[in-house]
Amino acid sequence: MTNDSEKYWYNLRTGAVEKGFESPSVDRAGPFDTPEDAANALGIIRERSKAWAEEEARDDEWTSSDDAADDTGGDH
Repeated sequence: MTNDSEKYWYNLRTGAVEKGFESPSVDRAGPFDTPEDAANALGIIRERSKAWAEEEARDDEWTSSDDAADDTGGDH
């Protein structure tokens, strides 16, 4: 496993790709394994965020359907 100081980061303030801990953590997104991934950080973050939101929505639907079964006198 590679140390995060050897990985690539996207600087949110400047838009630059950095290797290691060049900038304060508040300005960095990552770590990423390659400089190309770091350069595409905003797209990757957007995709992951969308996937997490969709997963959370499915979980909420599952929980809501369980609650509805409880309300109908299901065998819980």
